[in-house]
Amino acid sequence: MAVEDENSDTGGSKVADNAPSGESGLHYRRLIEIGIALSAERDHNRLIERILLEAKDICNADGGTFYLITPDSRLKFVIMHTDSLNISMGGTTGRPITFPPLRMYDDEGNPNHKNVSTHAAISGESVNIANAYETEEFDFSGTKKFDKGTGYRSKSFLTVPLMNHERDVIGVLQLLNAQDRETGEVIPFSTDVQPIIEALTSQAAVALDNQQLIEAQKKLFESFIAMIAGAIDAKSPYTGGHCQRVPELAMMLARAAHKSDDPPFADFKMTEDQFYELQIASLLHDCGKVTTPEYVVDKATKLETSYNRVHEIRTRFEVVKRDVVIDYLKALLDGSGDAEVLRADLETKLAKLDEDYTFVAGCNVGGEFMAPEKIERLKEIAAVTWTRTLDDRMGLSEEETRRVSQVEAPELPVEENLLSDKAEHISPRTPDMEIPEDNLHGFKFDVPDNAFNLGEVYNLSVPRGTLTDEDRFKINDHIVQTILMLEHLPFPKHLSRVPEFAGGHHEKMDGTGYPRGLSVDDMSIPARIMAIADVFEALTATDRPYKPAKPLSTSIKIMSFMKKDRHIDGDLFELFLKSGIYQQYADQFMCPDQVDSVDISQYMPSEEEG
Repeated sequence: MAVEDENSDTGGSKVADNAPSGESGLHYRRLIEIGIALSAERDHNRLIERILLEAKDICNADGGTFYLITPDSRLKFVIMHTDSLNISMGGTTGRPITFPPLRMYDDEGNPNHKNVSTHAAISGESVNIANAYETEEFDFSGTKKFDKGTGYRSKSFLTVPLMNHERDVIGVLQLLNAQDRETGEVIPFSTDVQPIIEALTSQAAVALDNQQLIEAQKKLFESFIAMIAGAIDAKSPYTGGHCQRVPELAMMLARAAHKSDDPPFADFKMTEDQFYELQIASLLHDCGKVTTPEYVVDKATKLETSYNRVHEIRTRFEVVKRDVVIDYLKALLDGSGDAEVLRADLETKLAKLDEDYTFVAGCNVGGEFMAPEKIERLKEIAAVTWTRTLDDRMGLSEEETRRVSQVEAPELPVEENLLSDKAEHISPRTPDMEIPEDNLHGFKFDVPDNAFNLGEVYNLSVPRGTLTDEDRFKINDHIVQTILMLEHLPFPKHLSRVPEFAGGHHEKMDGTGYPRGLSVDDMSIPARIMAIADVFEALTATDRPYKPAKPLSTSIKIMSFMKKDRHIDGDLFELFLKSGIYQQYADQFMCPDQVDSVDISQYMPSEEEG
């Protein structure tokens, strides 16, 4: 009787009525049952073990070894069984095989036909040896040495290659010492049974090859995803590691929710496939950022595009200061005023320009709120003029030329404002950028009139931070692009919710998030987990240009406000604290000087609340 795997299932298949009868009929039925079982087996080690044990049982062999061919053309021991010696290694046993792989070719590339296993792998032919001690065709010195040390007698061998659908040998099955079922005497492997074993290895090769192909596709898929996530992080030096850290945190929280018996999570359970689905979603949650310009993602100052345009403005201030000095010197030469008065006037004007530039430079940093009086002062400074004598339409790119041609070129020299909002600063929205209100994806957005506005006064007047409405819309658009990109991919059934999980990390529980304005009842727990993971990583990250990394206690406090405002899931936030995940993540990913003490009791619900 063959060793049966308790998890295998033949599916209740019936053998055809016209199947052969007698012993050959039994083998026929056995092969069908084994083939069905092999095709259903998903575990690699159990599959290989099943192949070996089934072959041993059919031949009533005392032992057997299964080899797989490595990429460098060696035969690697994968599983070994010898019943009479009570040897069981590899496979599901957990006991490693210490024997080195067998070399199929020497250093000069010559094939190794001395070893029967490597010969079968190279030739693709089965080898049936009645008595290893009497054959001179192959070198069994190693086998004889093993026998001498153990008192065993290795006699009959049946070595069969496993060929895949491309007729490439992928492994070798070797059976040892066939035994008479009645007497137990070691006998040669029957030539009648050999075709059955070859048929079995053919089935096994198909099953094993399919499994290897699936595993290879999975590795390729995971490598591609890791490459995309790495490329997104590498695209911006200020978000490096974000796409690597968010999955770590998401998986921590998902496993905690899976294990929790608290009422909010008592019925929430995830299979390994579902954990894998969430991991893939978290790795791809920002894939839409590949469409976001770096100068928007990395916008550390208000005037930054591909470079910080404050340098242009500083140069204009320098020009105005030189003009003031020139006017002063001309007045001295002309004798059109008192020297001391003129000098005092010069110092006053220069000091005012210095103060004004200091103010403009401070506005550019975006560290303080731009109150109305600050914006008024900015406009007053902008009204100061300077004289341009050179054509500003020379040496431009085609796109720049298109933008500046919207306005007729003035005659030179021309007076221009110290700070300006020009027509060429604006990039209008094109029809392909529009998101219809009745779009199939349910996206809900307040769309700005323009795609971009690089106006200097406009950007410097941003009330908080460094981003204009257009910049923020473009950044928010990354989640739209993420959803569109992922929904276009033909995910298999077990990954079908990847777009949902990945696309929900900017939604809020009160329905004020984006891009769909979902509320807590519209979102699955994994999607809500993604939102918390994304927020906490962003708060604690040390690589953002627009804010310093926050201490652990401050980050938790901010998230408590977000819970109160129903921006993040309250139950998951409490689990995040109670399970200690916040501390586990901090110890692993945050800088030591950020990790301060946190009293989580103040953020947990009171007995009256819950």
